[in-house]
Amino acid sequence: MVVNEKIAIDHGLKKEEFKKICDLLKRVPNITELGIFSAMWNEHCSYKSSRLHLKKLPTTGKKVIQGPGENAGVIDIEDGDAIVFKIESHNHPSFIEPYQGAATGVGGIMRDVFTMGARPIANLNSIHFGSPQNKKTKNLLRGVVHGIGGYGNCMGVPTIAGQTSFDSSYNGNILVNAMTLGLVKKNKIFYSKAAGLNKPVIYVGSKTGRDGIHGASMASASFDEKIEEKKPTVQVGDPFTEKLLLEACLELMAGDSIIAIQDMGAAGLTSSSIEMASKGNLGIEINLDKVPCRENKMTPYEIMLSESQERMLIVLENGKENLARKIFDKWNLDFAVIGKTTNSKNIELYFQNKQVANIPVNTLVENSPMYDRKWKKAKLPKKNRIKKETFTKLKIKDVLTKILSNPNVCSKEWIWQQYDHTVMGDTIQKPGGDSGVVRVHGTNKAVAATVDSSAVYCWAHPLSGGKQVVCESWRNLISVGATPLAITNCLNFGSPENEDNMGEFVECVQGIGEASKYLNFPVVSGNVSFYNQTKEIGIKPTPSIGGVGLIKDHSKMVTMDFKEINNLILIIGKTEGHMDQSLFSRSILDEKNGPPPEINLFNEKNNGETLLQLIKNDFVVSAHDISLGGMLTAISKMCIKGNKGFEFNNPKLLMSEIEYFFSEDQGRYVVEINPKDLKKVINILDKNSVHYDEIGKIIEKDLVINQKTKVTIDELKSYNTNWLKKYMS
Repeated sequence: MVVNEKIAIDHGLKKEEFKKICDLLKRVPNITELGIFSAMWNEHCSYKSSRLHLKKLPTTGKKVIQGPGENAGVIDIEDGDAIVFKIESHNHPSFIEPYQGAATGVGGIMRDVFTMGARPIANLNSIHFGSPQNKKTKNLLRGVVHGIGGYGNCMGVPTIAGQTSFDSSYNGNILVNAMTLGLVKKNKIFYSKAAGLNKPVIYVGSKTGRDGIHGASMASASFDEKIEEKKPTVQVGDPFTEKLLLEACLELMAGDSIIAIQDMGAAGLTSSSIEMASKGNLGIEINLDKVPCRENKMTPYEIMLSESQERMLIVLENGKENLARKIFDKWNLDFAVIGKTTNSKNIELYFQNKQVANIPVNTLVENSPMYDRKWKKAKLPKKNRIKKETFTKLKIKDVLTKILSNPNVCSKEWIWQQYDHTVMGDTIQKPGGDSGVVRVHGTNKAVAATVDSSAVYCWAHPLSGGKQVVCESWRNLISVGATPLAITNCLNFGSPENEDNMGEFVECVQGIGEASKYLNFPVVSGNVSFYNQTKEIGIKPTPSIGGVGLIKDHSKMVTMDFKEINNLILIIGKTEGHMDQSLFSRSILDEKNGPPPEINLFNEKNNGETLLQLIKNDFVVSAHDISLGGMLTAISKMCIKGNKGFEFNNPKLLMSEIEYFFSEDQGRYVVEINPKDLKKVINILDKNSVHYDEIGKIIEKDLVINQKTKVTIDELKSYNTNWLKKYMS
């Protein structure tokens, strides 16, 4: 086939990009070479619209062993141990084919982690669906949840935490972000940088098929009415094969045979071989006749672009081939020597005794396009002026029951009950709390992990929203007693060619960077997912932040359930009554305008570090951060979890009760303490200049809000737990 401009455009390349390819090669590429360029230069693999801005994120710190640029980030958790973790999107495939899209998203992120030598110890996910009234939402939710559970459960890796939200902006483009943590010894971390000449290049795992061809390109395009035609680009996963691949790789990694290893993810054999060569400043020669294929008459183009799952590429030390082959034979996996490293600095492909591609590696990586796209700065919206009588007309109990049963607040037990969250026997805090927590096997240490996003705040003012979502992650880790160490991010946005969408991206990244830097909470890995839109309508900007923290002694871990009758409750952080963009304003008043709550990074850091100090001194019995739905929502959830009641003091309020109970001011926590410790706790809070309010005490039953308003625990439970069960029944 003679390649021309039209064929290049059909591959997702721009006219000027095709011209640049021809100029770099000093000739017109053949169809296989064009396929390779289209895969390496698409948004999903090259980050061409985002690289410029991602470079500004803080990525280093005392605990950072490996930042962005590898398969996953790595942080030091002391005693020679390290945690490898990353979050990735599988949005487009999951909308087209929810079960396989979500399943292969989980499989792909686990390979990113174990390719670095780490055994996966926990999965998390952040999943976003359209309005519950949308006719597709229920089936998409069911398919995605079954896909996540189907893959993770079969792999024997617990799913310990997650987030699910509903918003009409996802009607035509759901989001499925999967996160994995793995445990590795610091001296046994593996990287993807090829080294040495004439070293054997090995293909291991499943055979290559035609599934997933153009998967990376499809992930870099908007949806249209031809969405059904894209089903063949969705990969098909087999968790049982991945489990074998995991064990075989870890067995080989126990020795000293591996120089470099890379999983075949987006763009398959193309990206894995080119990334290894680029990092090592080498060339790679591959004989495509030796690639194990499961379908007849596959072309070089199909072999290179296939995204068949459960495959790895390895550069081995010379003479170690037979040893490695025995391991993969034992695990009943394909093993083939398909090529070697060279000093040509080119990727050279041979098929049926002919050279079918010869491309300088630097043209695919260093010379890939990088755009400084036009973007619009967002103005901070004006505050809404809500009349006082609007609040006084409302009954607190009615508002609370509506908020507790809101799809974005209600219990997600229907979802996480389908995930195995206790397999491996080290999960010590299950889904449903502020963070999931897993013990480091055989030690007193534990690792906490959480995943958060706040599309509404980011949509209202991207800079503030970007800061808020990092702070939310920070608070969720602190609430369980973990010291926050680092984050990974999955940045989900509409088309970067739209100036408004690009502005949302730039300012969210700026906000993430400012908060990460101030909190010493560096970004060590991540993923950008653009073109989350149908036709011209994009999603709300949705950066998902995965946070990881360390609990040095897991006996100090904190949970959110109220524990003891007569214990006192403090609110750490100041309640100012910010209602704009709160769940109350949007769901009760149907008011969508106004600015998100202000983020004070000094208070976030000071309040969080002070709470950690209280936890380390054994003064905190339970804790929960205050976020969506405000203070009364947080307290209600603590009552439900602990099956205890709570009685408010009669506070002298400078605002209406509605503003006091449902505002979403940031940097706040609900903290349970024993009355005997009150003086010591107040001393520490005062010494650190932390604002606090003593608001009431735990009682046997009922949530007593004021003299007129009382709600039973059974009522709270029914409002909070029934919505999703009823919706999915």
